[in-house]
Amino acid sequence: MLNSTPKSEVVYRDPIVWQRADPWIYKHTDGYYYFTGSVPAYDGIEIRRSRTIDGLYDAEAAVVWKKHESGPLSANIWAPELHFIDGKWYVYFAAARTSETKDGLFDHRMFVLECADADPLAGRWVEKGQLVTNWESFSLDATTFEHRGVRYLVWAQRDPAIAGNSNLYIAEMDTPWSIKGEQVLLTKPEYDWECIGFLVNEGPAVLIRGGRIFLTYSGSATDYNYCMGMLTATEDADLLDPASWTKSPEPVFRTNEEASRFGPGHNSFTVSEDGRTDLLVYHARDYKEIVGDPLYDPNRHARIQAIEWRNGIPFFGEPRPGRQDRA
Repeated sequence: MLNSTPKSEVVYRDPIVWQRADPWIYKHTDGYYYFTGSVPAYDGIEIRRSRTIDGLYDAEAAVVWKKHESGPLSANIWAPELHFIDGKWYVYFAAARTSETKDGLFDHRMFVLECADADPLAGRWVEKGQLVTNWESFSLDATTFEHRGVRYLVWAQRDPAIAGNSNLYIAEMDTPWSIKGEQVLLTKPEYDWECIGFLVNEGPAVLIRGGRIFLTYSGSATDYNYCMGMLTATEDADLLDPASWTKSPEPVFRTNEEASRFGPGHNSFTVSEDGRTDLLVYHARDYKEIVGDPLYDPNRHARIQAIEWRNGIPFFGEPRPGRQDRA
């Protein structure tokens, strides 16, 4: 049964943007919403903006960076995120080498772009290079947040000593493109719902509210089994201590067949135009059965819905259809 929709809930277009997986929406101090996500060709990074969330639907997208012809930045450009740090814009993304073998698909590393201009759509973007972690292996989905004057990086990476594709790690940052100290394992795939098809913890996103830090992530293969989990820490905790984080034993957001929302995940967070409602941004397909490799099915659409708070904990409910009007 579908969750009832609160009368006060804001409802947006559905989808917000067609064929954009791994959606990231950031509301800047200029009043604009900025959107980026994985483009179906996996060949570059685009950014669009609008004064309203609904306006992102048909906002013009500016291509701010294209993949290289060869080398470590030449294939499978995944999951860009746009951040504004100390007066400059940064994009975090993952890229791999062009390869004729399947192994090349999982040869990703994390990279950073910087723009010192006020307008990230028209400004000049500079490659800051690879975001190097404590060891060289498959890594992706970098996100960053600041808490009490300390900037942290959270990302997904494969540890050859741990079975599976990727785990989540956290480290302190010394610049927007580098970490310092040791990276700390926060979670690895261990529950059945994290291990369907692939053993995956990826796509972290951070929401800080009411004295707690909530870290959502996605697990399992990118078909209808894809779903979201969550870690929670208190704001006074040592965030670099794994014991500070409590892991939800069940998914917090998963496929809703009744609503034809399959494989929801790789989320981000933003707020409504009036600043009163926290919003969950995620991708999902409209159908369950996929022909071929799910990774190359382009129909993971960017969607958005309001978050309900219950006793200080975000309750995501189930994926719900939004407004079906079209531009």
